[in-house]
Amino acid sequence: MKKVLLIQGHPDNESFNFALFDAYKKGLTESGASVEEIIINELSFDPSLHFGYRKRTELEPDLVASIEKIKWAEHLVFFYPIWWGSVPALMKGFLDRVFLPGVVFKKRENSLWWDKLLTGKTGHLISTLDQPAWFYWLRYGRPTYHAMKQMTLEFCGIKPVRTTTIGPLRLSKESYRENWLKKVEKLGFYQK
Repeated sequence: MKKVLLIQGHPDNESFNFALFDAYKKGLTESGASVEEIIINELSFDPSLHFGYRKRTELEPDLVASIEKIKWAEHLVFFYPIWWGSVPALMKGFLDRVFLPGVVFKKRENSLWWDKLLTGKTGHLISTLDQPAWFYWLRYGRPTYHAMKQMTLEFCGIKPVRTTTIGPLRLSKESYRENWLKKVEKLGFYQK
């Protein structure tokens, strides 16, 4: 049975992003996978890394629990909207506070290289946007994916990382959204 961690980065619990999260979770549950979740907007933490990496900022209990879930998981699935070519501010703050040296990677002494502490885990990014996914790729080069896939998850050893982009959502019809909910539920089911 695969251990899957779902991480919801949208600040609005009534968003379509949360419906996608629930659909994926339903598929996972039906497949018999072991599921944990982190809903970032329900955590109690300061999203600012006030001293950068120069000085340690104490971790709040919710962040300590989140780190344990990340270590537990074999597969991590992130749900978030793409805003201004990036992730929402609260999700970025979560990543800054949790994806720390010594936790998800370790810098080598007197070297520019590092050790990847999340090797052996896989990932999936499921994101939404208000433009067609092909336009986001063709016009802008998908900056969110470079940041999340390559510079965050793969940097820490999570590989492979699949991506699913859903858009345009703005002005989309109910049938379009329902179709995506079914697809994402199947993605969850076949993740076992």
